[in-house]
Amino acid sequence: MFVFLSKFLPLLVYPIGLACILIFFALIFSKKRRAQNAFLGLALILLWVGGNRWVSSSLVRSLETRITPPEIIPSADVIVVLGGGTESYGPPRAAVELNGAGDRVLYAARLYREGVAPRLLLSGGNITWLGGRPSTPAEEMKEVLVFIGIPQDALWLQPDSQNTYEDALFSARMLKEEGIDRIVLVTSAMHMPRSAALFEKQGIEVIPAPADYAVPDYAWQDLWNGNFAAQLINLLPNVGALSQTTNALKEYFGLWVYGLKGWL
Repeated sequence: MFVFLSKFLPLLVYPIGLACILIFFALIFSKKRRAQNAFLGLALILLWVGGNRWVSSSLVRSLETRITPPEIIPSADVIVVLGGGTESYGPPRAAVELNGAGDRVLYAARLYREGVAPRLLLSGGNITWLGGRPSTPAEEMKEVLVFIGIPQDALWLQPDSQNTYEDALFSARMLKEEGIDRIVLVTSAMHMPRSAALFEKQGIEVIPAPADYAVPDYAWQDLWNGNFAAQLINLLPNVGALSQTTNALKEYFGLWVYGLKGWL
């Protein structure tokens, strides 16, 4: 039930979901012009603010800069890679594909080739009630890594978790059975604050190795130093900024809920 609620309830408070609720109330109060205009106005403001690049980049940046990785990633026994960067094979796809968070997989492969750790623990399972996905993220990451030349015997799978808390819980059990309490953790930079805190709560020392930065330093500087034309475009709402705002709110919501449950 918690997994379902954690996926369902946030949809009602993300900008699109909340705007839809406000529009719904505007329709209900169609005979009360003042109330209807208030609901429609709030929906418009919400979508405009949520789709504003300054707002979205500020929210994302506040998460991505919380944890600064070391300039040189020190060695460890295992590199733990969290799922979320792959899409399952299925026609018309010819093979497993990487999505926007696929940098996690590629960065983990790079760290392995640099000799940071001799093994990679790939963590990620399916949410059973959603269905439809023929393979787990852990299995998909393995397929991609083997394809780019990482040996199979270096890959260790944890395919049972349904959320980030279970990623940490189940992975930590496997690690402790092998006497490992120090890892290099690879996930998206925006996801790292919650992920690192969860693993540390399980008694695992975390060396953060974030990837998939949505707002790197150069983009942050360009956002505030652009010319008039660029700033005018930044002011107008767009779907990319709205998506980034939603992803950042998802992380903040996760930090809040996981904190209430004592998982952090």
